Amino acid sequence: MVITIDTSVLFQAFYSSRGASHQIIRLVRSGELTMAISVPVFQEYRDILSRYENQSALNLEEDDVDVIMQFIATIGKPTNISYRWQPNLRGENDNMIVELARASGSAFLVTRNTKDFQIEADLQNDDIRIVTPGEFIRRWRESHEE
Repeated sequence: MVITIDTSVLFQAFYSSRGASHQIIRLVRSGELTMAISVPVFQEYRDILSRYENQSALNLEEDDVDVIMQFIATIGKPTNISYRWQPNLRGENDNMIVELARASGSAFLVTRNTKDFQIEADLQNDDIRIVTPGEFIRRWRESHEE
């Protein structure tokens, strides 16, 4: 299953090893999930993890960020976004996350900020389920664990 992971989830996954965000990254690492990636989203991940205040909060050095980015580049499903379907969300970074989810055929877009991804009624987005990390893990367990 291919999923798109918002930067808020990536940050939280490295902030706490106890939450649903971290569990999602563990599922990606084990190969049970495939993480969609595009050049703009990859750059956004690097930008977020490279900020001084975030490195401090995550207890990371620049070398650690490089290792994380190498991991993402290795396991991620590269996705070319050859069009600019604009969902017209408030944040441009949110637009590129939705574009990645759509172009990669992601079943889920996982974010901690579901309200940021609400799309006006005239822009239907029924093929992508936008869920929180906790909701995704609940759904995963219901369908994959006995």
